[in-house]
Amino acid sequence: MKYFYDLHIHSCLSPCGDMDMTPNNLVNMAKLLGLDVIALTDHNTSLNCEAAMAVGREIGLLVIPGMELTTSEDIHAVCLFPDLEKALAWNDYVDKRRIKVRNRAEIYGRQVIMNKNDEETGEIEHLLLPATDISIMNAYNKVKEFGGICYPAHIDRDSLSILSVLGEIDESCGFKTAELADKSKLGALKKMHPILNGMNIVTSSDAHYLENMREAENFIELDALTAQSVLESLDK
Repeated sequence: MKYFYDLHIHSCLSPCGDMDMTPNNLVNMAKLLGLDVIALTDHNTSLNCEAAMAVGREIGLLVIPGMELTTSEDIHAVCLFPDLEKALAWNDYVDKRRIKVRNRAEIYGRQVIMNKNDEETGEIEHLLLPATDISIMNAYNKVKEFGGICYPAHIDRDSLSILSVLGEIDESCGFKTAELADKSKLGALKKMHPILNGMNIVTSSDAHYLENMREAENFIELDALTAQSVLESLDK
């Protein structure tokens, strides 16, 4: 069956994420847009995944817990996990390996943790944008140790992408999937980077605002829709 997805969405916990991106708002918006599965991938944290997953269960939409990791090279990578326990274990690992600079909310916005009722339960003091000490060269294998998968984000962008920083996707990284922001660029990218011909390609919104979330367009074919089945389809 075809299942419509968006596997790269931010909540109000991400710096520069709009405060309207609450767990209830973003999950219900995804439902209204006709999506079947989304992933919550805040910058260097997974602490709003529990709330979003709870809302998803209530309205019948699968929410995969994840994170958008910033590597030591300042490259963004999407990390997805089959369950909350593994995502939070990865969250704790990353938290010990990121640069701690106090957030300036007047510049970057607040970094708010919420429960499933959109009630504030905490706020992260240190800015979530800076790099971690995890290299893009070993990100895939390290995430696999925690039971998840990892792939380079928005490779077609001019900044914070593996192609803009390194110029190529090295086979030794181990990635099976790559994400595009604009899938119309895929043909040209495949000519320039033949490695993409052997990879799974996903297109997601990277939405930080409700109005940036996309209607059901991109789909994945699965026998049954579970977080594990989504991860397995992207890791082969």
